[in-house]
Amino acid sequence: MQSYWTEFGALTLAHLLAVASPGPDFAMVLRQSLAHGRRTAIWTSLGIGTGILLHVSYSLLGIGLVLQGSPTAFTVLKYAGATYLAWIGVQTLRSARPRAAGPEVVAEKTAPEPSTRAAWTTGFLTNALNPKATLFFVALFPVVVNPATPRSVQVGYGLWMALATAAWFSLVSFVFTQPATRRAFLRWSHWIDRALGVVFLGFAAGLALATLR
Repeated sequence: MQSYWTEFGALTLAHLLAVASPGPDFAMVLRQSLAHGRRTAIWTSLGIGTGILLHVSYSLLGIGLVLQGSPTAFTVLKYAGATYLAWIGVQTLRSARPRAAGPEVVAEKTAPEPSTRAAWTTGFLTNALNPKATLFFVALFPVVVNPATPRSVQVGYGLWMALATAAWFSLVSFVFTQPATRRAFLRWSHWIDRALGVVFLGFAAGLALATLR
């Protein structure tokens, strides 16, 4: 039992550093918070947390070993992720429209608010197609977690990481949807939209270029 706690501690620390570092998941939650508000951002965060369960599932099923040993399969996954991020980037740039600053901008939405399901799906796909998350479970998870660790314990690890991920990004959603914070950001929303669009395209380009090497 003691070894499981040591293993869990190491995995938790590695996961915390991975989640807290800037990446597509954070950029997506920021965009949803500023563009659509807290409800959409939190459902997107829950989708991101659910995406963790997908990575845990293929790790437990051994598919992670297939990805690790198959450069072609991993390359296809990277290109899929790059394509999705590029699409998000283009959509974000297209939604960037200059608006007059003033009190009315606080209540203005940058786009029609997506449904709960659409917000969840956006978060899920962003994480599921995020190569950083895939690398974590393909490369680091097998190193930190002993293959002899019972499946039930590994499932517990996965559930914890999914809940922790959803909780972290829900906290991010809460911070960026505070009235004063959102009001300040919305005054510059068209520039923030453009910056986030460039960020998503940058993630996509960086991923595509890394895949070509």
